[in-house]
Amino acid sequence: MEGWKMSIGTLSEEVLNRLAKMLDNSTCGWRQLANSLSEHPEFHCSERELTSCSLQVLSAAGSPGRTLLAWLADRSCSLEFLLHCLRKVDHQEAVQYITTTVAQPIRITMQPESQQATVGGRVVLTCRVAGPPGLSYQWFRGKEETGCTPELVLCPLAPVHQGHYICRVNHGENCIFSQWAQVRPVHSSPGCSSGLFPGSASGLLIVQQPQSQEVSEGDSLFLECKAEANPPAQYEWYHNTVPMPQHKTRSLKIPCVTTAHRGEYKCKMFNFYHEAWSHTATVTIGPGSITEASWEEIDRATGKVALLIGNMNYLYHTQLCAPIADVHELTNLLRQMDFKVVSLLDLNWQEMHSAVTEFLMLLDKGVYGLLYFAGHGYENYGNSFMVPIDAPNSYTSEHCLCVQNILTRMQEKETGLNVFLLDMCRKRNPNDDLIVQPGLLKVTANIVYGYATCVDAEAYEVKREDVSNGIFINFLKQRVCEDEKVTVMLDRVAEDMGRCVITRGRQALELRSNLSERRSLTDQIQAAECSASYSARNLQWAVAHVLPKSHYLKFDCGVTVQLGFAAEFSNIMVIYTRILEKPKEIVSCSAQLTDFPQDVDIDLKKSNQETLLEAGSLLMIKENLPSPEVPSLYTRIRSLQRLRGELTFTVCLHYTYSNMDEEIQERQPVTVGKPLVSKLNLHEPRPPRACSASSSLSPDPFNVAECSYFGEGFTSVESASNTSLYDAQTGRESSITPTASRSANIPEETDSPEVFDTTKPIVASKSLPHSQINDTNYKFSDMYNFHSY
Repeated sequence: MEGWKMSIGTLSEEVLNRLAKMLDNSTCGWRQLANSLSEHPEFHCSERELTSCSLQVLSAAGSPGRTLLAWLADRSCSLEFLLHCLRKVDHQEAVQYITTTVAQPIRITMQPESQQATVGGRVVLTCRVAGPPGLSYQWFRGKEETGCTPELVLCPLAPVHQGHYICRVNHGENCIFSQWAQVRPVHSSPGCSSGLFPGSASGLLIVQQPQSQEVSEGDSLFLECKAEANPPAQYEWYHNTVPMPQHKTRSLKIPCVTTAHRGEYKCKMFNFYHEAWSHTATVTIGPGSITEASWEEIDRATGKVALLIGNMNYLYHTQLCAPIADVHELTNLLRQMDFKVVSLLDLNWQEMHSAVTEFLMLLDKGVYGLLYFAGHGYENYGNSFMVPIDAPNSYTSEHCLCVQNILTRMQEKETGLNVFLLDMCRKRNPNDDLIVQPGLLKVTANIVYGYATCVDAEAYEVKREDVSNGIFINFLKQRVCEDEKVTVMLDRVAEDMGRCVITRGRQALELRSNLSERRSLTDQIQAAECSASYSARNLQWAVAHVLPKSHYLKFDCGVTVQLGFAAEFSNIMVIYTRILEKPKEIVSCSAQLTDFPQDVDIDLKKSNQETLLEAGSLLMIKENLPSPEVPSLYTRIRSLQRLRGELTFTVCLHYTYSNMDEEIQERQPVTVGKPLVSKLNLHEPRPPRACSASSSLSPDPFNVAECSYFGEGFTSVESASNTSLYDAQTGRESSITPTASRSANIPEETDSPEVFDTTKPIVASKSLPHSQINDTNYKFSDMYNFHSY
């Protein structure tokens, strides 16, 4: 059932397109769905938005339904709410398609068991199932249908009930059958029971059942069962149907439980002649004892925001390859968990400071804040520093950002969870001899550091021709969406990395934490408790992620050109142009973009290309882009954070008439405002830090005179510092060469932690599920493959 809480943005493109076709009709389609969605204010469609959907029919590949679904995905509409609205408008076809194709498969969690009992007694056969809502049950004895509920009760038991029973679970056209269970009524003789012990159905008399209970992390768990039998019974415990070979007595004792111990427990009792199973005991793991902190009263997150920075193109240091793919993958995964994510590439000193300032303004009481940095860095005297792309050759702390200072500012916001994922080296910087005196940290018990490597060690990235991955993200992306305590999840990542031969002895994940509660990145947002500030955060985040509306340009020659826009990162945008209409006498035409401002970064050799790959986009394959059947030209614009005015450019139309050889040109200027993160003016210095630690939000959050905490010589705060990455001659992490896979918006999972193939140069492609990656042995035949971050 948890899958129904996920956003519809997690659906595949194929599923969304097919669903859109079902909604593209006038009688029971997207308009009726839009009206139904209005019962939730967050999904209310304005007249302008409805008109925008309607206009999609004017283009060859346009789809009003697909536009509405994309709009809902942007607002993290859940599958559960979409299904509710489709049922409300009685769109049976769409409901059937989602529940049968998209929903989780039907899975039997408890099978019916064979039983024998005295005539006149009572037998209960149970079939428990996990799956989508709307399941129906059918019980059969042979070919005769005998019941339609999850439990089949035979009482009073009679000889006619003897036989083999099976349960069929139905969901639409799909169904699944349980295993067969035999029911055998027996007659009791006077003074003699049917089994070895009175009341026993199987020759074993269970006299004590394990009891369901709720315990806190760190507490002890005690379960007990008992059976009377001759010969004496033996015992085997099972956790979530998995045997627990270390527990062979009637008492199950776990001295210190974690979230990994939650679930269902059963005990099998048996001897040479008989076997019986106990009832199921459900164990839930609650949070541990809460320390006295003013904001620890909040059980769940009041919001979740993340800032992801990937620095690659350094001006005076080794260029890196992996941050672009690492930030892209982590962005998609965090958004699936309802994080508001700002993803930025290649920031200089001022831009990094301003970006963190804006990030801090998104925080508030009880909010989960996550900061991920991939790039160069170093660690001196227990303090970690992130290196901007404009840092000089012999950089020191004044040229970098201190992670511990950011933490103190996050604590002033009374955040519910502070997570730092630092994918950089942690070697000492010999150019920086300043010993920064740490400031005072509050005892919040909510801080988690995940370092990609150990102290005084390097981190590594996997090099290949197109897309590279960092070792840390290769393993993190398999685990980050797990519904586990953050520290438990990161521990598993560390174990996976430890089993990877290619980095053993070179890179190991280090986890530092004082987290005392069960805080998970998958925790739900309790927006109702802080509705005003939560709405302000949503608005504030949305301001930095607004794309220009599609433009339709009509040229004098009769050609109509569409301009479309898609975001690859918060500061990288792709513009595509396509010809919608042209007169028959024009045999060829193309619309190309030129005359961009000097503020932004555009590779002219890769502009106006026929494919995204040729335009320099290695990751954005099918996201918010036109159908591949419609020819388009793509131009990729980077460094939008440096745009000081509105984004202006010229559309140059080249066309040729059938009776003319000479090519004709027409030009039209276009202004699209300030797209994406350019609205935040990150190139501008923030005011110096001179105000109190207030967590209130202003009506115009991005223009608040928020205190900047990055003065010259800022103080670091905790000895648990961040990944160090010093080495002016080398780069971020030693580059290796294994094979990863490529997965755009789906969390990747794999049974094997070793996701690199060292029989070839390490390839880090990111669009296939990890299950498609082959496990291979690794070797180090060429040490030149290693280049530090």
